[in-house]
Amino acid sequence: MQKIEAIIRHYKLEDVKAALTEKGIIGMTVSEVRGFGRQRGHKEQYRGAEYTVDFLPKLRMEIVLDDTQVQTAIEAISESAKTGRVGDGKIFVSPVAEVIRIRTGETGLEAV
Repeated sequence: MQKIEAIIRHYKLEDVKAALTEKGIIGMTVSEVRGFGRQRGHKEQYRGAEYTVDFLPKLRMEIVLDDTQVQTAIEAISESAKTGRVGDGKIFVSPVAEVIRIRTGETGLEAV
């Protein structure tokens, strides 16, 4: 099993969700996060004063999948979240040692 974490733009969530659903991938957790990379924030003006917004709002999607679905999910996320501009986000893939469904006690792929 693998865990995919994707940092994407807010307005791309529905596109990414639709692309994953179309590929038969369901179940995800989405969190609002703030951060920056090469984008490094931007400057804004408020009441005549200029200030820098360092941390930009993004969404973090987390999906746990069987190894056979990982590449399909990566391609769906990459294609649907891409705008071609700095700040499109990142995808992280890491192994998952164990999954346990709390309600039933199921483990492994049955728990996903």
